[in-house]
Amino acid sequence: MGKLLSNFRTTILLSAVMAGVMIYAFLQVSGRELTDPDFWQAVFRWVHVVSGILWIGLLYYFNFVQIRVMPSIPAELKPAIGKHIAPEALFWFRWSALVTVLAGFGVMIHRGHAYSAEVMSFGFAGGLVQGDQAFALMGIGVWLALIMFLNVWGIIWPNQKRALGIVVVDDEKKAKAARVAMLASRTNLLLSLPMLTSMAMYQTLFG
Repeated sequence: MGKLLSNFRTTILLSAVMAGVMIYAFLQVSGRELTDPDFWQAVFRWVHVVSGILWIGLLYYFNFVQIRVMPSIPAELKPAIGKHIAPEALFWFRWSALVTVLAGFGVMIHRGHAYSAEVMSFGFAGGLVQGDQAFALMGIGVWLALIMFLNVWGIIWPNQKRALGIVVVDDEKKAKAARVAMLASRTNLLLSLPMLTSMAMYQTLFG
């Protein structure tokens, strides 16, 4: 068992297989067919949650740990962070953000076009009649997540490539890129709690 767990790839693949067995068990116990939209909504929700944990977990790692601790790391050790740890973390960070957003849209689509329209329009698709305020609250969370996603791919990643030397620029541009990336990351940190509040509260009270 220790040998199995010492290998990351083997561990995560086995975990995925176990999850697949659980998903199949839920399909059987629920008495649903593979063509049932509710089943696929559940699958997309599972992907959404798993990738979202990875995305937001790495966002919190960057802000709670790496950005805060970097100034105290001896200069001779910092290249190890910039050349090995940060690029790997950013790889999983940006792609998990993409999967989270796509899976989230998958959940909405399988809940129906009317639901999607209400959420994306903050409830105005139905004229914001009484009771549609919940759609507005959910819509806030969805749009915050989209802003965070665009921030990852449009601002954080391009500037991190310059700051880490993946894209070669002079020292002045590198320092500027590092600061822009840090501020963009802090923006996502700022938006993360209201976004997660929207998602969790809506699913619990109205989902």
